[in-house]
Amino acid sequence: MGIMATKRFPLFLFTISAILLNIIFTACQGHSPVPEKHVSPLFVFGDSIFDPGNNNYINTIVKANYYPYGETFFKYPTGRFSDGRIIPDFIAEYAKLPLIPPYLQPGNHEFSYGVNFASAGSGALVESNQGMTIDLGTQFRYFKNVTRELKQKLGDEKAKVLLSRAVYMISIGSNDYVFPFTINSTVLQSYSPPEFVRLVAGNITSVIQEIYKIGGRKFGFVNLWPLACVPYLRVIDVEKYGACFDQITPYIQLHNKEISKLLPKLQNELKGFKYSLLDFYSLIKARMDDPSKYGFKEGTAACCGSGPYRGILSCGGKRGVTEYYLCDNPSEYVFFDSGHLTDRAYEQFSEQAWSGKPSFAGPCNLKALFAFN
Repeated sequence: MGIMATKRFPLFLFTISAILLNIIFTACQGHSPVPEKHVSPLFVFGDSIFDPGNNNYINTIVKANYYPYGETFFKYPTGRFSDGRIIPDFIAEYAKLPLIPPYLQPGNHEFSYGVNFASAGSGALVESNQGMTIDLGTQFRYFKNVTRELKQKLGDEKAKVLLSRAVYMISIGSNDYVFPFTINSTVLQSYSPPEFVRLVAGNITSVIQEIYKIGGRKFGFVNLWPLACVPYLRVIDVEKYGACFDQITPYIQLHNKEISKLLPKLQNELKGFKYSLLDFYSLIKARMDDPSKYGFKEGTAACCGSGPYRGILSCGGKRGVTEYYLCDNPSEYVFFDSGHLTDRAYEQFSEQAWSGKPSFAGPCNLKALFAFN
């Protein structure tokens, strides 16, 4: 009997593995691939990880429209918080789309390839950096304006097809957790960490459901990264200057867990809902912990800034502190400024988001998501 059980065990494992693979495959199946001539547009919502320059056009100090931002790829500042490209730029390239423009860019009325609503500093909660950014709810209202324009231009039926083919990428939540700590807000005293996380996640869920009602079916989500050890967070506690800001970690971990439960639930509840959850946390942590393994020389200090780990928001000298350090080669760094990544780090993430395994981009990667019809 013992011998027979031993022989059956590999077959049992094989069967279970096949079932799991089939579940993943089915979750990533569409009715048919999108024909080559029919592009899948890209609509982008979020914060500075995704902002291509919307904040250039609002009254805020949260801008990156000055040197040295943009120095390595564009050769001029675009409003992106990086030395070059950010995640949506790479994803658009891989999807054979043109560069997706900021919604607020003057004269921008061509939305058939998508548009980017993201705003640096924004959160899922309207109170996060209120008055200095475009919160997620306002970004959604801008999207509704775009859908009206598309219907006027294409007609209801063609607009409906375009919106269902589109991919909706979302990166939001970091500022909702960072903001209360940076202003010594009492809001976190009113909620337990799980309660506050549910508040943030609830706002994100509401926007997803509203996009779905309008016709969106394919969603790409970036989870939150290890914020505690980002250079900027290392300098906000004067008593532990330079140390990782561990107070924020429970919120980040709870948030990522909540989102990972939320998306399968939505897929079960909403017919045709497909998603890709991209593990930004693990990818960035790996590069912070062992930069040389991924081709970097520095994983914790920023290329541009001042103070410990160059965590003071002084890159470019336009935000109160005029003196700052700028490295010679940003591609050797994971972080470009105190709170954002280099072109090279974003490219490494985007490559994994596009064609990575389910353990990183699951249940399907963005390449598969774009291919759904």
